[in-house]
Amino acid sequence: MQAISVEELKARLDAGETLHLLDVREPAEHAEFNIGGTLLPLGRIRNMETEDIDGWKDQEVICYCRSGNRSGQACMILETTGFANVKNLTGGMLTWQERIQK
Repeated sequence: MQAISVEELKARLDAGETLHLLDVREPAEHAEFNIGGTLLPLGRIRNMETEDIDGWKDQEVICYCRSGNRSGQACMILETTGFANVKNLTGGMLTWQERIQK
């Protein structure tokens, strides 16, 4: 599992890159604040309910959560199920809001 900083992700979004962002938080957290990622809570990933994103297996997938812990777990699980290029957003949405959305 690789890591990506909020600054690097913001720069790539600003450059117009098409990215596969995966929000592994709960629906209420996603509704409160998100950066446009596909919502797939960690519990569903733990249960191997990944059919919504199985088409991303050979592409870069950037996982994020509130602080980076759940997304780190999600990255490890996804890697064991055949996802080839997963990255964890360091610090998650807390760091995003602290550094990007000042």
